[in-house]
Amino acid sequence: MSRLMSSCRVVSTLVVCLTATLTQAAGLRSIDIPADAEGPAIHGMVWYPCDEKADEISVGIFTLRGVKDCPLAGQHLPLVAMSHGRGGSFLGNHDTAETLADHGFVVAAINHPGDTARDLSRSGDLSVFVERPTDIKRLIDVMTGPSPFAAHIDRDRIGFFGFSRGGYTGLVLLGADPDWAGEASHNCQQAQRRFCQEILAKEYPAQPLAHDPRIKAAVLADPLAIFLSAESLAPIKAPVQLWASSRGGDGVLPSHVAFIDANLPARHDYRVVPNSGHFAFFPCPPALIQAQSDLCADAPGFDRAAFHAEFNAEVLAFFRARLARPAE
Repeated sequence: MSRLMSSCRVVSTLVVCLTATLTQAAGLRSIDIPADAEGPAIHGMVWYPCDEKADEISVGIFTLRGVKDCPLAGQHLPLVAMSHGRGGSFLGNHDTAETLADHGFVVAAINHPGDTARDLSRSGDLSVFVERPTDIKRLIDVMTGPSPFAAHIDRDRIGFFGFSRGGYTGLVLLGADPDWAGEASHNCQQAQRRFCQEILAKEYPAQPLAHDPRIKAAVLADPLAIFLSAESLAPIKAPVQLWASSRGGDGVLPSHVAFIDANLPARHDYRVVPNSGHFAFFPCPPALIQAQSDLCADAPGFDRAAFHAEFNAEVLAFFRARLARPAE
Protein backbone atom coordinates (compact mmCIF):
# COMPACT_ATOMS: atom_id res chain seq x y z
CA MET A 1 0.00 0.00 0.00
CA SER A 2 1.42 3.40 -1.03
CA ARG A 3 1.84 6.36 1.26
CA LEU A 4 3.86 9.53 1.37
CA MET A 5 6.37 9.60 4.18
CA SER A 6 5.99 12.55 6.55
CA SER A 7 9.22 14.14 7.63
CA CYS A 8 9.50 13.93 11.39
CA ARG A 9 6.94 13.76 14.13
CA VAL A 10 5.58 10.22 14.07
CA VAL A 11 8.86 8.56 13.20
CA SER A 12 10.82 10.69 15.65
CA THR A 13 8.65 9.21 18.38
CA LEU A 14 9.51 5.75 17.05
CA VAL A 15 13.23 6.61 17.18
CA VAL A 16 12.95 7.55 20.84
CA CYS A 17 11.03 4.38 21.67
CA LEU A 18 13.47 2.11 19.89
CA THR A 19 16.49 3.83 21.39
CA ALA A 20 14.99 3.27 24.81
CA THR A 21 15.08 -0.48 24.22
CA LEU A 22 18.75 -0.48 23.19
CA THR A 23 20.61 -3.11 25.22
CA GLN A 24 23.66 -3.95 23.08
CA ALA A 25 26.41 -2.43 20.98
CA ALA A 26 27.51 -3.60 17.57
CA GLY A 27 30.39 -6.03 17.34
CA LEU A 28 32.42 -5.77 14.12
CA ARG A 29 34.29 -8.50 12.30
CA SER A 30 35.51 -8.85 8.73
CA ILE A 31 34.43 -11.78 6.59
CA ASP A 32 36.07 -13.31 3.54
CA ILE A 33 34.39 -15.71 1.13
CA PRO A 34 36.93 -17.72 -0.88
CA ALA A 35 36.67 -18.00 -4.65
CA ASP A 36 34.86 -21.10 -5.84
CA ALA A 37 33.00 -22.43 -8.85
CA GLU A 38 30.21 -19.88 -8.28
CA GLY A 39 32.36 -16.77 -8.28
CA PRO A 40 35.45 -14.82 -7.18
CA ALA A 41 36.64 -14.11 -3.66
CA ILE A 42 34.43 -11.68 -1.75
CA HIS A 43 35.31 -9.41 1.18
CA GLY A 44 32.84 -7.96 3.65
CA MET A 45 31.99 -7.11 7.22
CA VAL A 46 29.61 -8.46 9.86
CA TRP A 47 27.86 -6.39 12.53
CA TYR A 48 26.38 -8.33 15.45
CA PRO A 49 25.11 -7.95 19.04
CA CYS A 50 27.80 -7.30 21.62
CA ASP A 51 27.59 -6.70 25.37
CA GLU A 52 30.48 -4.23 25.50
CA LYS A 53 30.32 -0.43 25.27
CA ALA A 54 30.61 0.92 21.72
CA ASP A 55 33.66 2.87 20.62
CA GLU A 56 34.56 4.78 17.45
CA ILE A 57 36.49 2.78 14.84
CA SER A 58 38.01 4.37 11.73
CA VAL A 59 37.77 2.31 8.54
CA GLY A 60 38.98 4.33 5.58
CA ILE A 61 36.88 7.49 5.35
CA PHE A 62 34.17 6.06 7.61
CA THR A 63 33.85 6.22 11.38
CA LEU A 64 31.99 3.22 12.73
CA ARG A 65 30.48 2.77 16.17
CA GLY A 66 31.07 -0.65 17.65
CA VAL A 67 33.57 -3.05 19.17
CA LYS A 68 36.02 -4.85 16.91
CA ASP A 69 36.00 -8.65 17.34
CA CYS A 70 33.69 -8.46 20.36
CA PRO A 71 32.31 -11.85 21.50
CA LEU A 72 28.87 -12.38 19.95
CA ALA A 73 25.99 -12.08 22.40
CA GLY A 74 22.79 -14.07 21.90
CA GLN A 75 21.31 -17.12 20.25
CA HIS A 76 18.70 -17.73 17.51
CA LEU A 77 19.45 -14.32 16.00
CA PRO A 78 17.95 -13.05 12.74
CA LEU A 79 20.33 -12.39 9.84
CA VAL A 80 20.15 -9.50 7.36
CA ALA A 81 22.32 -9.59 4.21
CA MET A 82 23.21 -6.20 2.65
CA SER A 83 23.94 -5.20 -0.96
CA HIS A 84 25.39 -1.81 -1.95
CA GLY A 85 24.78 0.35 -5.02
CA ARG A 86 26.94 1.04 -8.08
CA GLY A 87 30.55 1.68 -7.12
CA GLY A 88 29.74 1.49 -3.42
CA SER A 89 31.01 -0.69 -0.61
CA PHE A 90 29.88 -2.77 2.35
CA LEU A 91 30.26 0.37 4.48
CA GLY A 92 27.71 2.41 2.51
CA ASN A 93 24.85 1.81 4.95
CA HIS A 94 26.93 1.15 8.04
CA ASP A 95 24.60 3.23 10.20
CA THR A 96 21.68 0.98 9.31
CA ALA A 97 23.80 -2.10 10.02
CA GLU A 98 24.82 -0.66 13.40
CA THR A 99 21.20 0.08 14.29
CA LEU A 100 20.11 -3.47 13.50
CA ALA A 101 23.05 -5.05 15.33
CA ASP A 102 22.47 -2.83 18.37
CA HIS A 103 18.99 -4.35 18.56
CA GLY A 104 19.81 -8.02 18.18
CA PHE A 105 20.40 -8.67 14.46
CA VAL A 106 23.40 -10.15 12.71
CA VAL A 107 24.11 -8.04 9.59
CA ALA A 108 26.47 -9.16 6.83
CA ALA A 109 27.48 -6.82 3.99
CA ILE A 110 29.88 -7.44 1.12
CA ASN A 111 31.69 -5.71 -1.71
CA HIS A 112 30.36 -6.97 -5.04
CA PRO A 113 33.48 -7.86 -7.08
CA GLY A 114 34.10 -5.51 -10.00
CA ASP A 115 31.51 -2.94 -8.87
CA THR A 116 32.98 -1.26 -5.79
CA ALA A 117 34.56 2.08 -4.94
CA ARG A 118 38.00 0.49 -5.20
CA ASP A 119 37.29 -1.81 -8.15
CA LEU A 120 35.09 -0.50 -10.95
CA SER A 121 36.56 -2.92 -13.50
CA ARG A 122 33.18 -4.48 -14.36
CA SER A 123 30.78 -1.82 -13.13
CA GLY A 124 29.47 -1.23 -16.64
CA ASP A 125 29.26 -4.90 -17.61
CA LEU A 126 26.14 -7.03 -17.64
CA SER A 127 28.07 -9.71 -15.75
CA VAL A 128 27.78 -7.62 -12.58
CA PHE A 129 23.98 -7.74 -12.71
CA VAL A 130 24.06 -11.47 -13.37
CA GLU A 131 26.46 -12.23 -10.51
CA ARG A 132 25.18 -9.89 -7.80
CA PRO A 133 22.36 -12.20 -6.61
CA THR A 134 24.80 -15.14 -6.55
CA ASP A 135 27.19 -13.05 -4.41
CA ILE A 136 24.48 -12.62 -1.76
CA LYS A 137 23.45 -16.27 -1.96
CA ARG A 138 27.08 -17.24 -1.35
CA LEU A 139 27.19 -14.82 1.59
CA ILE A 140 24.14 -16.41 3.18
CA ASP A 141 25.61 -19.88 2.53
CA VAL A 142 28.75 -18.91 4.44
CA MET A 143 26.96 -17.10 7.26
CA THR A 144 24.69 -20.08 7.92
CA GLY A 145 27.36 -22.70 7.17
CA PRO A 146 31.10 -22.55 7.89
CA SER A 147 31.24 -19.10 9.55
CA PRO A 148 31.64 -18.78 13.34
CA PHE A 149 28.30 -16.95 13.37
CA ALA A 150 26.30 -19.91 12.07
CA ALA A 151 25.54 -21.47 15.45
CA HIS A 152 23.95 -18.19 16.60
CA ILE A 153 21.79 -17.55 13.51
CA ASP A 154 18.16 -18.58 13.13
CA ARG A 155 18.02 -19.93 9.55
CA ASP A 156 14.28 -19.31 9.42
CA ARG A 157 14.71 -15.57 10.01
CA ILE A 158 16.77 -14.17 7.16
CA GLY A 159 16.21 -10.72 5.66
CA PHE A 160 17.79 -8.56 2.97
CA PHE A 161 18.63 -4.85 2.60
CA GLY A 162 19.61 -3.34 -0.74
CA PHE A 163 20.19 0.15 -2.15
CA SER A 164 20.03 1.04 -5.88
CA ARG A 165 21.69 -1.87 -7.72
CA GLY A 166 21.47 -3.60 -4.36
CA GLY A 167 17.69 -3.14 -4.52
CA TYR A 168 17.68 -4.78 -7.96
CA THR A 169 19.75 -7.59 -6.42
CA GLY A 170 17.07 -8.09 -3.76
CA LEU A 171 14.24 -8.23 -6.27
CA VAL A 172 16.04 -10.99 -8.16
CA LEU A 173 16.79 -12.91 -4.97
CA LEU A 174 13.09 -12.72 -4.06
CA GLY A 175 12.14 -14.34 -7.37
CA ALA A 176 12.26 -11.76 -10.17
CA ASP A 177 13.87 -12.73 -13.49
CA PRO A 178 15.04 -9.82 -15.67
CA ASP A 179 13.12 -9.44 -18.90
CA TRP A 180 16.22 -9.14 -21.07
CA ALA A 181 14.51 -9.45 -24.45
CA GLY A 182 11.55 -7.24 -23.51
CA GLU A 183 11.71 -4.49 -20.89
CA ALA A 184 15.51 -4.38 -20.64
CA SER A 185 15.95 -4.15 -24.41
CA HIS A 186 13.25 -1.48 -24.64
CA ASN A 187 14.87 0.66 -21.93
CA CYS A 188 18.30 0.24 -23.55
CA GLN A 189 17.32 1.46 -27.02
CA GLN A 190 18.65 4.98 -26.49
CA ALA A 191 21.40 4.14 -23.98
CA GLN A 192 25.11 3.91 -24.69
CA ARG A 193 26.06 2.06 -21.51
CA ARG A 194 28.10 -1.07 -22.07
CA PHE A 195 25.63 -3.40 -20.40
CA CYS A 196 22.90 -2.00 -22.64
CA GLN A 197 24.95 -2.78 -25.72
CA GLU A 198 25.36 -6.34 -24.45
CA ILE A 199 21.60 -6.62 -23.92
CA LEU A 200 20.81 -5.28 -27.38
CA ALA A 201 23.31 -7.75 -28.83
CA LYS A 202 21.43 -10.50 -26.93
CA GLU A 203 24.51 -11.37 -24.90
CA TYR A 204 22.45 -12.06 -21.81
CA PRO A 205 21.95 -15.36 -19.95
CA ALA A 206 19.19 -17.70 -21.02
CA GLN A 207 18.88 -19.24 -17.57
CA PRO A 208 17.22 -17.56 -14.54
CA LEU A 209 19.50 -15.72 -12.14
CA ALA A 210 19.99 -16.86 -8.54
CA HIS A 211 16.91 -16.75 -6.30
CA ASP A 212 17.02 -17.46 -2.58
CA PRO A 213 13.81 -18.54 -0.82
CA ARG A 214 15.61 -18.36 2.53
CA ILE A 215 15.06 -14.59 2.42
CA LYS A 216 11.79 -13.95 4.24
CA ALA A 217 11.63 -10.12 4.09
CA ALA A 218 13.43 -7.30 2.28
CA VAL A 219 14.00 -3.55 2.50
CA LEU A 220 14.70 -2.03 -0.93
CA ALA A 221 15.80 1.60 -1.26
CA ASP A 222 15.53 3.24 -4.70
CA PRO A 223 16.01 -0.07 -6.54
CA LEU A 224 17.19 -0.08 -10.15
CA ALA A 225 14.30 -1.53 -12.17
CA ILE A 226 15.07 -0.97 -15.86
CA PHE A 227 15.49 -4.72 -16.51
CA LEU A 228 12.19 -5.77 -14.92
CA SER A 229 8.67 -6.12 -16.29
CA ALA A 230 5.41 -6.75 -14.46
CA GLU A 231 5.85 -10.44 -15.29
CA SER A 232 9.34 -10.32 -13.75
CA LEU A 233 7.88 -9.18 -10.42
CA ALA A 234 4.94 -11.61 -10.38
CA PRO A 235 6.74 -14.43 -8.46
CA ILE A 236 7.65 -12.21 -5.49
CA LYS A 237 5.68 -13.16 -2.39
CA ALA A 238 7.89 -12.06 0.52
CA PRO A 239 7.01 -8.86 2.40
CA VAL A 240 8.87 -5.78 1.17
CA GLN A 241 9.47 -2.30 2.55
CA LEU A 242 10.02 -0.21 -0.59
CA TRP A 243 11.60 3.25 -0.41
CA ALA A 244 11.79 5.87 -3.17
CA SER A 245 13.55 9.20 -3.37
CA SER A 246 11.32 11.95 -4.74
CA ARG A 247 13.93 13.16 -7.25
CA GLY A 248 15.84 9.98 -8.15
CA GLY A 249 19.33 9.86 -9.61
CA ASP A 250 22.09 7.59 -10.93
CA GLY A 251 19.80 5.96 -13.49
CA VAL A 252 16.91 5.44 -11.04
CA LEU A 253 13.80 7.54 -11.73
CA PRO A 254 10.91 7.94 -9.27
CA SER A 255 8.67 6.39 -11.95
CA HIS A 256 10.83 3.25 -11.91
CA VAL A 257 10.22 2.69 -8.21
CA ALA A 258 6.55 3.56 -8.63
CA PHE A 259 6.42 0.84 -11.29
CA ILE A 260 7.69 -1.68 -8.76
CA ASP A 261 5.11 -0.47 -6.24
CA ALA A 262 2.32 -0.87 -8.80
CA ASN A 263 3.39 -4.38 -9.84
CA LEU A 264 4.54 -6.14 -6.69
CA PRO A 265 1.87 -8.81 -6.22
CA ALA A 266 2.18 -9.09 -2.44
CA ARG A 267 1.10 -6.42 0.05
CA HIS A 268 4.04 -4.16 0.80
CA ASP A 269 5.01 -0.94 2.53
CA TYR A 270 5.84 1.90 0.09
CA ARG A 271 7.55 5.12 1.22
CA VAL A 272 8.39 8.18 -0.89
CA VAL A 273 10.87 10.50 0.86
CA PRO A 274 10.00 14.15 0.17
CA ASN A 275 12.66 16.48 -1.25
CA SER A 276 15.22 13.67 -1.48
CA GLY A 277 17.69 12.56 -4.12
CA HIS A 278 18.89 9.04 -4.86
CA PHE A 279 22.00 9.27 -2.69
CA ALA A 280 20.10 10.39 0.39
CA PHE A 281 19.90 6.74 1.43
CA PHE A 282 23.49 6.54 2.59
CA PRO A 283 25.27 8.78 5.11
CA CYS A 284 28.08 11.09 3.99
CA PRO A 285 31.21 11.24 6.17
CA PRO A 286 33.17 14.53 6.03
CA ALA A 287 35.90 13.07 3.80
CA LEU A 288 33.32 12.00 1.21
CA ILE A 289 31.68 15.43 1.28
CA GLN A 290 35.05 16.88 0.32
CA ALA A 291 35.94 14.22 -2.26
CA GLN A 292 32.56 13.65 -3.95
CA SER A 293 30.27 16.51 -3.12
CA ASP A 294 27.79 15.40 -5.80
CA LEU A 295 26.97 12.32 -3.72
CA CYS A 296 26.42 14.37 -0.60
CA ALA A 297 24.59 17.44 -1.89
CA ASP A 298 20.95 17.61 -0.81
CA ALA A 299 18.11 19.93 -1.75
CA PRO A 300 17.62 22.99 0.50
CA GLY A 301 15.72 21.98 3.60
CA PHE A 302 16.59 18.27 3.44
CA ASP A 303 18.43 17.08 6.55
CA ARG A 304 20.19 13.83 5.69
CA ALA A 305 21.25 13.06 9.26
CA ALA A 306 17.71 13.53 10.57
CA PHE A 307 16.33 11.43 7.74
CA HIS A 308 18.71 8.57 8.54
CA ALA A 309 17.56 8.50 12.14
CA GLU A 310 13.99 8.06 10.85
CA PHE A 311 14.97 5.67 8.08
CA ASN A 312 16.95 3.37 10.36
CA ALA A 313 14.15 3.27 12.93
CA GLU A 314 11.61 2.31 10.25
CA VAL A 315 13.90 -0.37 8.78
CA LEU A 316 14.43 -1.81 12.25
CA ALA A 317 10.70 -1.82 12.99
CA PHE A 318 9.99 -3.59 9.68
CA PHE A 319 12.53 -6.35 10.24
CA ARG A 320 11.47 -6.77 13.85
CA ALA A 321 7.89 -7.34 12.72
CA ARG A 322 8.63 -9.49 9.67
CA LEU A 323 11.44 -11.59 11.16
CA ALA A 324 9.89 -12.00 14.59
CA ARG A 325 10.52 -15.30 16.30
CA PRO A 326 7.38 -17.47 16.31
CA ALA A 327 5.62 -17.75 19.66
CA GLU A 328 6.55 -20.98 21.38
